[in-house]
Amino acid sequence: MSVTGSVTETASDGETIAGRRAALPWLTRLPLISSAAVASPFTLAGGQRELRLDLFRGLALWLIFIDHVSPDVLSWFTIRSYGFSDAAEFFIFISGFTAAFVYGRVMFDRGFVIGAARILRRVWQIYTAHLLLFAVLIAEITIATAVSGGPFYLEEMAVGAFFRDPGPAMNQALLLRFRPLNMDVLPLYVVLMATLPLVLRLARWRADLPLAMSIVLYIATIRYDLHFSTWPAGFWSFNPFAWQLLFVFGAWCALGGAARIAPLIRLPVAFWTAVGYLVFCFCVTLTWYFPQLEALMPPWLASLIYPINKTDLDILRFGHFLALAVVTLRFVPGDWPGLESPWLQPLILCGQYSLQIFALGVALSFAGYAVLTETSAGIGLHIAVGLSGILIMSAVALLFTWYKRSLSVAARRPKPPAVHAG
Repeated sequence: MSVTGSVTETASDGETIAGRRAALPWLTRLPLISSAAVASPFTLAGGQRELRLDLFRGLALWLIFIDHVSPDVLSWFTIRSYGFSDAAEFFIFISGFTAAFVYGRVMFDRGFVIGAARILRRVWQIYTAHLLLFAVLIAEITIATAVSGGPFYLEEMAVGAFFRDPGPAMNQALLLRFRPLNMDVLPLYVVLMATLPLVLRLARWRADLPLAMSIVLYIATIRYDLHFSTWPAGFWSFNPFAWQLLFVFGAWCALGGAARIAPLIRLPVAFWTAVGYLVFCFCVTLTWYFPQLEALMPPWLASLIYPINKTDLDILRFGHFLALAVVTLRFVPGDWPGLESPWLQPLILCGQYSLQIFALGVALSFAGYAVLTETSAGIGLHIAVGLSGILIMSAVALLFTWYKRSLSVAARRPKPPAVHAG
């Protein structure tokens, strides 16, 4: 089975499919590669756009915004308060999946050089978006500091070094070694996307080789403390040497790996194991917020699982993500009627413009956080600020959609006949 049509990029996200006709099969619906196409790991089935990826990526963007704007109140409405992982795992996995599908097909059809060039162009888009977000966030921090009349926001957002000596700080920002708080995902995304040509090249040679090498690198990272440093001191909050495992796993699923594990995922024992692990994670998480429950945690279990490190993508976090994915696939199949619901369209649209909406969400989250801090707000204003940010993100995604469709209609409009001089 082969794809009908070619894969192209769009100005909106760089990870969409030409004509919205190519499939983005998701785990249990990924087709098996036919014997006639064994030479290519990029052989997939034609069909409709897989909206579940857009839906869950949009949901991840909303949850990331909520965790940033009100980490002490609204985060009770996000998954990080009920388990080990959070929305970042979903965002990175889906990014790896969609990137491998789109650019893998380009590399297979048009060669390694063209495919790598397309990927590097996407890397440049992410990098420039990060720099623009950096400038916007610095401006927001400057305004908030002037309003508050104190250095609170400089310390809270870890940008004191920039205001003390902006020259070296700006140079380090260009190298992705200096950034304010909550600006860690895009630098990670830049590094992971830059390695995608190598991942696809290895997958073309041996389908499972990239995942095997990724696991080896992850183990070496934990064993030998591999990491990137930041300026003036510290290390990346999302260690690329560790988080690459989630990105490569997503790419491996897109390139046929999901088809091979689909029978395993469908087994009842896999579903109930996932449910059991989610319940276990929930019980452990409760002890973080209710100290009186800590006595119920056996000391041997605490010493076994702690610390659950986000920076190096603790294996318990990875397992929690897998368990959530298995359970979600059971209740949200590919033909789920809810995907056509108008109530979910804002989520889907945000997921289709993930880079723009992510950057917007980070900028809005600081603005909302500053408002809540300066007003000593109660739960009502926390909810109002959170809903306002989500509405703005949805409105911008809708605006992007309208603009893209307008350009498409204009391009298809017949041109008037040429007038020749007599």
